[in-house]
Parts: sequence; structure tokens; C-alpha cells
Amino acid sequence: MFPDLRTFLDQLRRDRDLVEITAPVDPVLEAAEIHRRVIAAGGPALLFTNIKGAAFPLATNLFGTPRRAELAFGKRPLEFIKRVVHLAETVLPPTPAKLWGARDVGLELLKVGTKRLATGPVREVVTSDVRLDQLPVITCWPDDGGPFVTLPLVYTEHPEKPGHPPSRGSGGASNLGMYRMQVYDQRSTGMHWQIGKGGGFHYGRAEARNQALPVTVFLGGPPALILSAIAPLPENVPELMLASLIAGERLPQVAGPNGHPHPLIASAEFALMGQVAPRLRRPEGPFGDHYGYYSLQHDYPVFDVRQIAHRKDAIYPATVVGKPRQEDFFIGDLLQELLSPLFPLVMPAVEQLWSYGETGYHSLAAAVVKQRYKREAMASAFRILGEGQLSLTKFVLLTDRPVDLKDFRATLEHVLARTDPRTDLYVFSNLSMDTLDYTGPVVNEGSKGVWLGLGDPVRDLPRAFAPPVPPPSDVTAVRVFCGGCLVVGTRSFADDPQAPRRVAAHPAFAGWPLVVVSDEPERATRSDMNFLWTTFTRFEPAADIHSAAQQVVRNHIAYEPPVVIDARMKPWYPAEVTCRPDVASKVSERWHEYFPGGKVQMGDSERGHLD
Repeated sequence: MFPDLRTFLDQLRRDRDLVEITAPVDPVLEAAEIHRRVIAAGGPALLFTNIKGAAFPLATNLFGTPRRAELAFGKRPLEFIKRVVHLAETVLPPTPAKLWGARDVGLELLKVGTKRLATGPVREVVTSDVRLDQLPVITCWPDDGGPFVTLPLVYTEHPEKPGHPPSRGSGGASNLGMYRMQVYDQRSTGMHWQIGKGGGFHYGRAEARNQALPVTVFLGGPPALILSAIAPLPENVPELMLASLIAGERLPQVAGPNGHPHPLIASAEFALMGQVAPRLRRPEGPFGDHYGYYSLQHDYPVFDVRQIAHRKDAIYPATVVGKPRQEDFFIGDLLQELLSPLFPLVMPAVEQLWSYGETGYHSLAAAVVKQRYKREAMASAFRILGEGQLSLTKFVLLTDRPVDLKDFRATLEHVLARTDPRTDLYVFSNLSMDTLDYTGPVVNEGSKGVWLGLGDPVRDLPRAFAPPVPPPSDVTAVRVFCGGCLVVGTRSFADDPQAPRRVAAHPAFAGWPLVVVSDEPERATRSDMNFLWTTFTRFEPAADIHSAAQQVVRNHIAYEPPVVIDARMKPWYPAEVTCRPDVASKVSERWHEYFPGGKVQMGDSERGHLD
């Protein structure tokens, strides 16, 4: 495994999977557009050595292909987790022979944790002359509120006295999370602690005591830190433990300088040290995020940076998020593969679980569950929706029969062939929702849906649109996405908010279990990825699910098919992210300067991987 960022970069250089850009590049929009075009073409990692106004080089697209993501984190962690799960299922009741057979796991666990060193590379330079403007912090999208630190590893500790066990729901003893940071000036940034985040829990406890919360932000270090920082771990499981497990060794730390209370990751490139004061907020955003739209401006806590430690030749890492697939997609899917063996151990009735990165992960998940008695599947649904970060999932598809969940089209057909929407579709209103999902009535609030497709098929799915009567005259297009699912074009929501109800009641669509009303039916049916993105990021279950008829049966809403999802853009939704035309032209014109000899292909950043 790689002990630090530069070791990983050295390996990429040997593999000819890293390209240095020596031409001058503007950190405002230009660097991000270069990154997006390279990742759209499946290109190499990038090292910008001449970022205008910056004192350090910039590394991006580190994990932007499946190969690089797997290289960074390795196969060993997955094999180890599978081994632990196997032991959990077989070692009880323990016998001497079983315990001896498990000695390999015990030896591996002895390597997990941290170790303290007298000094380390991160402390080669320590200064209280904080100049965040010297870092190559990038502005990614035209309407972003400013430059953002996009790969920060934010470390906090519970504010109560050492040794005092943190109370339930208070975020655990320590937290390492990735929370974007808008740079306001030379010494301060925003701290985007969304709901349900461990660092935010720590800050809430400190603020209740009217105390500032000490914060350390690491940039770079072992790649394992990045994976552990975004992992949806239980609150009381330290992320540094997972990072150590992935790295296969104890993480080296050094003491924080000048009385800073946190130890520093010895091999990090940078450590920003300071505090977040209680009851201080500043507007943060907008920011083009991983849903493919802008998250809007809201007030967030402020990180006051008091000192910086860094290597003498430090390298600043960054990423760019936006419409799928971006770099975070490859990390997210690898993380799901890594943690998937644990799901049946933590949730015994859940045999398989997959969240779809094309929807921003929290918008849609699917699961194969056990159905040992009638409606047991709903117990699994509640368990999924009550488990850590999975609790932010907006919509869940469930079945009890084998299906490849990564094949979304096959999964949707599998559910539609088995479902009875009158009894199998549940909508739960007035719940929390992912901060970055703006389909709800207000930020952080919305609804959830669960759709069951259990047992044997109950219908043959239609695969061609041959209506008994013509569709309504205001329907602009009808396209088949998959068996049982149509995508229908109508006028915009602003011009005709009631269109989905008329579609649901019209006999032309009878016999189709699911109809999606879309502003872009051609785009939505072009690929699975397009369908996932244009559908599940643009509807809220409680507001946008319609059907041919509805009736209340035992306080449950029974939906008479077809079920119609209104996935049109609503007037209050944030805008889709797109590159500014002059920046796009500039990058096209300068491509040969960035990559002399045409050694890197230029992809289409507007389409990305969607098509």
C-alpha cells in the first residue's frame, strides 16, 4: 500500500498514468475544465506545476478510473473484510482449533491503529503566517461562491473531557470526514457540516457548551485516509482505524505544534490547524456538487485557521464534482464493494445492497432481502433507512429474488414484473433528506419511498408502445426505457404542473406499471446512467408520485397503476452545472499547450459519461 500521496504519484508516473502540465493554468475554472475533459475520456491523473498565483503544485484526477482507484486502495482490505465476516459466521462457538485457524486475523488486527513518531514530513514547515491564497485552491463552476477545498480530511474530537464516553448521537470520540471548505480569505473558510455528519455532531456539542471546537484539516497523506473519510461507518467506529486497516499498518502521527491539541498525520502534505467558533456563521456556496446541480447558498460555521504545517515540497490534492461520472463515482463504487460483505453481518436480512452513484448515491438504493414471512421485506427497508448514512436514502427498490443490482435496467424490470403498487409502494412524508437534494419543500426536509417487487412475476412487461388509443395531444414524445417503463415528454412543470395526473389517467398508458414524465425523454432513455440521473435527482416521492387512481386502505395509500413519476425540473430547483462558454473555448484552444504532442485525449465534459 501507499504510505503517502507522492508514493502513489510515483507509481502512476511509472505506469505512465500521470501527466504533468507545465503550462500556466488559472485555478479559476480553467483547471477544473481541463480535469473534466480528461476524466470524460478516461485519461490520466494530472499534476499542474504552474498554477497562477500559487506556491504549490496541484494534483487532480487521482482516482478517476477503476484501475487507479483499485491501485490506490488495493485488494487486501476487501479480502480481509471477507475473512472477518466469515469468521463472525463460523467461529462461534469457539474451539481451540477455530481460534488457531483465525490467528491470521489476529495478527492483522495487531497492525491496526496509530503510532506516535518524534517528527514527520508534515512538520518540515510550520507557520502561523497563514496564507490560504498561496494554495492552488480551485473554483470549479461559474456560479460557485468562490474557491473550494475539495479533498479536505477534517479531523475533530468530541469536546467533552478525555476518557468521558460520548453520549449516543454525539458523533463518537473522533471523526475524520470530508466536508467541502469555501475559502473566504487568507485565514478562514466555511465548514460544510451537513446533517448526519460526525464533525457536525462534535461542533453541536461544543457549541452547546459555548466552546470553540479545535479542527485539523489534512490534505494528502495515505490514500486510505480519503476512503475512510467518506466511508459510512457507525458513529463510534473511528475512521482512522479503517484507514489503518486499508493501509495494512499503523498510521504514523506526530504531535501538533505550538500546543495544538490534535496529533498530525505524519505523512500528510498539509495540516491546517485552528478552530470553529460557536454561534458564528457565514454564507457558504453556491457550489456545483456531485448531484450535477448547484447546491445553494446557506449559512455554515467558519473555520479560523491559526497555523499551517506542510512538507517543504508539498503537493495540493483536489477533485472536481459534477454530473456523473466524476472522480467521486469511482471512489464511491469501490467503497461499496469494500463494505458490501459487512451488510449481511450488520443487517442480517439484507443479502445485497447497492446505491447508485449516478443519482448522487443518496437518491436511490436497491436491495435483495430475505422474505421468510409475509412483508418481512419492509423490516429490511426500515433497517436500511435507519442505518447511518443510508438513512439519507430517498428511494429504495426491494426484492427477495436474486438479481444483479449493478444492472439497473435488469433490477427495475425485476421489480416491475413482481410489484402490486396498491400494496407494495410506500411513501413516507415529513422526513429528513440529504442536504444537497433540493427536491424537497425546504433544505434538509422531504420524503422517502420504498417499492417492493417480491416473489414470482405477476405480469409480462410490455416492451413496445402500441397504445389502444392515441396519447394526449400535449404529450410531445413517448419512449421505452425498459420493459414496463415509459418515459413521456410533456410541457414544462411551470407551464403545466398537472400533466402527470392526466398521463396517469389516460388509457394510452394502461398496462405500463411505471411512466416517467420528463423534460428530456430522448436524453433520459439514451442510457441507464441518463435515466438514473434525470429521474431520481429530479423528483421527491411525496410531491411527485401520481397514479391512475388512489384510495386510502387502512391508512395506506393504494396506488392504481400506472405509477407516474414527475421528473421534470421544477422552478425552484438549482440549475444544472455547465462550463462557461469562454472557458470552454479557452481550454479547447490551449489543449496542445497543456498536452504537447497530443498525448492526452480531450473528452466531452458536458456529456461526460452520461451518454
